[in-house]
Amino acid sequence: MLNITKNKLHTSVDISNYKSSKRVFHKTNYETFNRFLIAFAIIIFVILFLPWTQNISSTGSVTTLRLDQRPQTVQSPIPGRIEKWFVQEGDFVKKGDTILFISEIKNEYLDPKLMERTGQQIKAKSMSVTSYQEKIKALNNQISSLEKERVLKLEQAKNKLIQSNLKVKSDSIDYEAAKTNINVAQLQYDRTVTLQNEGLKALTDVEEKRMKLQENLAKLISQENKLLASKNEILNAALEINRIKAAYTDKISKAQSEMFTAQSNQYDSEAQVTKLENAYVNYEKRNSFYYIKASQNGYINKAIRAGIGETFKEGEQLVGIMPTDYQLAVETFVNPIDLPLIHIGEKVRIQFDGWPAIVFSGWPNASFGTFGGKVVAIENFISNNGKFRILLAPDKQDEQPWPNAIRVGSGAKTLALLDNVPIWFEIWRKLNGFPPNYYQPKNSDSKSKK
Repeated sequence: MLNITKNKLHTSVDISNYKSSKRVFHKTNYETFNRFLIAFAIIIFVILFLPWTQNISSTGSVTTLRLDQRPQTVQSPIPGRIEKWFVQEGDFVKKGDTILFISEIKNEYLDPKLMERTGQQIKAKSMSVTSYQEKIKALNNQISSLEKERVLKLEQAKNKLIQSNLKVKSDSIDYEAAKTNINVAQLQYDRTVTLQNEGLKALTDVEEKRMKLQENLAKLISQENKLLASKNEILNAALEINRIKAAYTDKISKAQSEMFTAQSNQYDSEAQVTKLENAYVNYEKRNSFYYIKASQNGYINKAIRAGIGETFKEGEQLVGIMPTDYQLAVETFVNPIDLPLIHIGEKVRIQFDGWPAIVFSGWPNASFGTFGGKVVAIENFISNNGKFRILLAPDKQDEQPWPNAIRVGSGAKTLALLDNVPIWFEIWRKLNGFPPNYYQPKNSDSKSKK
């Protein structure tokens, strides 16, 4: 009651005579209560010095340790239309089993005889390459023949030039002999005229010498004419050599030009053959894409694109598949402030959804229903949720293995075990809002010292 008056109740009313007051205000009750308080205080004091394991709690989900063991989707590398399904959701498929059959929807691949016609084009272009090769051989033979003929013609022209030079020498000698003969004839004529004037020679002798002089003079002119003709033949022989060189150079150059043109056409045809062969292989490979096959052993989870006649683009997801052989792991997320406290190989306690557990965060050994794990990977870049991703694998040193009934994608709660501290220190840290102790595991300390 509130003291709203100065009159005191215990001075005017004696309550010690009542049974209830005798039970409450008895001295033995005070002694028992005091003992209880003392014992409770001692227990609390002892508890404050008990060891407490600092931890970081977070939530995550079950995944697989290796990337190729996680749920995957099967895509088509080409666009198409669904024609037939060979599986149902929940079916088990082996690697290479056909899941569905698709048909082509692009205009350039709709021809059912596309590969056959492409093969015919390859044969035609290959024959064209062969024809150009034969033409090149024929032109090479023609060039060889022209070169040999040029050599022979040049030898013939050079021989003629030598003959002309020799003839010039012969005609020069004859010309000099004619000049000597005319000098001799002139002397004989003069001597005969002198003797005729002295009466020692007859007139007929003078006329005979004159005739002989005229004949020698005619021979001199004729021999000079032959000498000039021989010199002209030298010039003609030299001109013939140049003409032969020019003519055969023109013929050989024309044949070489045709050969280079044939080679260019051959290379172009070979490039077209290679391109067609590449297209043929691509068409053949594309035909194999019409049958969508399983990439590994697993179960069909869900048909993302269902129905018959439904079209899709290249790279679009068609069906989901879950591998059968996998190693479980847990992915969890921690706050950036707690990231320096997590290390590779650090032990973590995990509670899976659906498994009953009694968890004492500070006393992991006293917890029930939790399973051991260790950190195998720490993400170096922050996730979209503003936290860092941590990957946990089963701890082989833990006596209790993970349950076999766990499925990928189920939820999990994790407790990353940190340093051991007294309970009073942990209460003081919580009241002040300090983070857990920053420490390095013993393994990392020894490695750093080494």
